Amino acid sequence: MATLALREFSYCMAHYRRTWRGTVVVSVANPLLFLLAFGSGLGVLVNRNAPAVLHGVPYVTFLAPGLLAAASMQTAIVESAGPVYQAVHGRRNYLAAAATPMTPFQIYLGHLLFMVFRVVISSLAFVLVMAAFRLVHSPLDALGLLLGAVLTGTAFAAPMAAWAVAVRRPTALDMCFRFILMPLYMLSGTFFSIRQLPSWLRDLAWITPLWHGVDLCRTLSLGTATPGTTAIHLGYLLALVAAGIAAARVTYRRALHG
Repeated sequence: MATLALREFSYCMAHYRRTWRGTVVVSVANPLLFLLAFGSGLGVLVNRNAPAVLHGVPYVTFLAPGLLAAASMQTAIVESAGPVYQAVHGRRNYLAAAATPMTPFQIYLGHLLFMVFRVVISSLAFVLVMAAFRLVHSPLDALGLLLGAVLTGTAFAAPMAAWAVAVRRPTALDMCFRFILMPLYMLSGTFFSIRQLPSWLRDLAWITPLWHGVDLCRTLSLGTATPGTTAIHLGYLLALVAAGIAAARVTYRRALHG
C-alpha cells in the first residue's frame, strides 16, 4: 500500500517542481511582512494601550505563534481544497490514477503526504523568520513550534481533502471559505486573546479547531504550556486527522470507484 501511495506523492512532487520558486517566496515574504507590520507598526500602539491581555510580552511575541498556526491552516486548505476538486473535475488526474492498480485510499494518502510536505516547508520558513526576529529562544522551541504548526495544518488538510473530493460545484468551496473558515479564523485568538470576547462567544471559540492550534503554538512559544492543556490540544487535533482519514476512505471510494 505504501509503495503505491508514494507514486501519487511522486506525481505531486513532479508537478510541484515547476512552481516551487513562487511558493517559497510567498512562504518567506508573508511572515516577514506580517511581523514587520505588527512589530513596528500596530504592535507599538497595542503595547502602549493594552499590555494586560498580552501575557506580559510585546504584541509581536504574542502574535507570531498565532500567525504561524493560522498560516499552516491556510496552506493546508489551499493545498487540499482546490487541487483535490481539480484532480476530479479539472485535470482529472485522480481518475487516471484510479484506473491503475492504485486504490482510491492510496491516492488520498499519497496526496495527503504531499499536503503535509507543503505545510512543513511553509511552517519551517515561518519559524526561520521568527528566529530572525528573535522570537524563538532555542532549537527545542523551534522544533516544538514546527511540530505544533504541522499538526494544525494536517488537522485541516485531512478532512478538507475528504470533503473536497465529493464536491460537485466550485461554488461549494467558496461558500465553505466564506461561512466556515473565515469565522474560524476570526474566532481563533490569532490577533487577540479570546478572553476579551463575550462569555458565550468565548465558549464557542474554545471548541474551534484553529484555536487549539493557535493556543498550542502560543503556549509552546511563551513557555506557558501545561501537560493538561497540551494533551487536550494534541488529542483534539489528532482526532480531526483520524476523522478526516476515516471519512476519506468512504468519499474517495465513492468519487473514484462509485
